[in-house]
Amino acid sequence: MYAIFYSGGKQYQAKPGTVVKIEKIPGEIGEQVDLDRVLLIADGEQVQVGRPILQDVAVRGRIVEQNRHKKIVVFKHKRRKDYRKKQGHRQAYTAVLIEAIQKQGQENVQAVAEAEA
Repeated sequence: MYAIFYSGGKQYQAKPGTVVKIEKIPGEIGEQVDLDRVLLIADGEQVQVGRPILQDVAVRGRIVEQNRHKKIVVFKHKRRKDYRKKQGHRQAYTAVLIEAIQKQGQENVQAVAEAEA
């Protein structure tokens, strides 16, 4: 079972028990987070697609890390003009451990313990 959710202008795939690095969201390590902009949920042959999002479905997770990615080099230049500019950039991210995919009215669609079995 997996779900596709939207966060920070990007789409991510979530399976219970996996860690997903998403764009930085506010919160402390160990804090629970609900990602409710779910676009798709699939369970074997059953697939539900939202138009654009599914109502009453959420991905529940826990923040395990607040950090920044490795540095990338941004190098700009103009030939024959003696213009060179070198910059670095580190994008902030939040690592979220996906605990469950929930539908409203149901406890858990699939929890971590069931995913590991």
